[in-house]
Amino acid sequence: MAFSSRRRRFRVGTLPRETAWRIPMAPPRVYRNFINGEWVEASGREAFDNLNPANRHELVGQFQKSDARDVENAVAAAKQAYESWRLLPAPKRGEILFRAARLLEERKEALAEQMTREMGKVLEETRGDVQEAIDMTFYMAGEGRRQFGQTTPSELQSKFCMTVRSPIGVCGLVTPWNFPMAIPAWKIMPALVCGNTVVLKPAQDTPLSSYNLVKILEEAGVPPGVVNLVTGFGLSTGVPLVTHDAVRVVSFTGSVEVGREVAKNTAGSFKHTSLEMGGKNVIMVMDDAKIDLAVDGAVWGAFGTSGQRCTAASRVVVHKKVYKEFTERLVARAGKLKVGNGLDPTVQMGPVINEAQLNTVDKYVQIGKSEGARLLCGGQRLSGGEYDCGHFYAPTVFGDCDPHMRICQEEIFGPVVSVIPADDLDQAMEIGNGVVYGLSSAIYTQDVNKAFRAMRDMETGIVYVNASTIGAETHLPFGGTKQTGNGHREAAIAALDFYTEWKTLYIDYSGKLQRAQIDTA
Repeated sequence: MAFSSRRRRFRVGTLPRETAWRIPMAPPRVYRNFINGEWVEASGREAFDNLNPANRHELVGQFQKSDARDVENAVAAAKQAYESWRLLPAPKRGEILFRAARLLEERKEALAEQMTREMGKVLEETRGDVQEAIDMTFYMAGEGRRQFGQTTPSELQSKFCMTVRSPIGVCGLVTPWNFPMAIPAWKIMPALVCGNTVVLKPAQDTPLSSYNLVKILEEAGVPPGVVNLVTGFGLSTGVPLVTHDAVRVVSFTGSVEVGREVAKNTAGSFKHTSLEMGGKNVIMVMDDAKIDLAVDGAVWGAFGTSGQRCTAASRVVVHKKVYKEFTERLVARAGKLKVGNGLDPTVQMGPVINEAQLNTVDKYVQIGKSEGARLLCGGQRLSGGEYDCGHFYAPTVFGDCDPHMRICQEEIFGPVVSVIPADDLDQAMEIGNGVVYGLSSAIYTQDVNKAFRAMRDMETGIVYVNASTIGAETHLPFGGTKQTGNGHREAAIAALDFYTEWKTLYIDYSGKLQRAQIDTA
């Protein structure tokens, strides 16, 4: 396998955090696939570069460019391992996850630093990403002893009825780049504790965090074949995975366009398919809101992860009575955000993930201008100094937006927020619901009646009161309505419902033929 070593590199080592991000590092590693308990090269013996979006000259590592042959090997391993893994008592499966959770805790800082290098978001946020993986792993470990079914009376004498959860088989998991450890953990952990085996295909922009997660599961004692990792691209790796006949469960997080193709590819074989896709989330600021708190929420919602979240607050609908005050404060805050390398502890917003996404963000900014939205701050790529080496865009705020503008309807996935005036709560909710997505919404108000109306009437899977649109917790269901998803939920007990089938059991100990709905006691 031919690998280049032409780029300048950096490492953290043991130096103080405030200077470590500037230090040159040793040559990068070559990372392999994990199939049937072994770290192996791709069949085609090709690799691709994983670059730091804050510094295109830094090669984080090189990863296997897998194809259908590697997927075939991984699925075959998972299928074989399923026969023994499903028979391991669920509490024992949970014990392995407990060990993995502890390892994640011990290595949290190192994992966060590596994630910032490959994905770009600031260390504070990557620590949160790893923490989500920790929380989910601990939570699902506990489900090893809590996969409760039901017992219920029979309508016939001397007959016992109950339900139990049963695993399904091999799960094909396709994950995005914006939460490169949390989202794989959200999918892997419930699948495993329920007795399934998995093949994980991470986004090609962020394979390192998935590698680290799988490595920890290996250390924790997951048997060979139970967890498999194949890195690569969508057409060559993702499509063969989701269409494989032996894959009975598919969980996908990504864009609506790709999710639609996944749905088409899995419909014919009736696979269990979970689609978690886009969002065009709204914060509604009422005239009685605490303005500073609402601005805090809008800044965090719009510019956290550089706006690259499915739950990002890309629209803020503000009551006309406080519109001017709120907008001025939002623009002032956005304009002061420090943008740069996420490993610098003074930086508040990192880069976007790659050049293509940078171009998409800029395209939508130009669309907003052409539609007549008023550009209040930002609106350009950042250049000069370290910015020339990365994918940086200024935090951008549009004001006086019409809710029908494309920048108010389409997911941008970048640091761009549109502020829309509204007359009252009814109009704010009409605007908020007036998109094809339905993931998350938020309202800032001191009126409990308005809060409860919003909780009832917003057509979103998640509603926040006096908090931003982001901040999901692992013990609660996560997912949305309309084109955000296909009705399934991730995390919490809802994840168990997706990764298991219900089996209903009837035990007749009467010693005679009894016919339900026909015989009477």
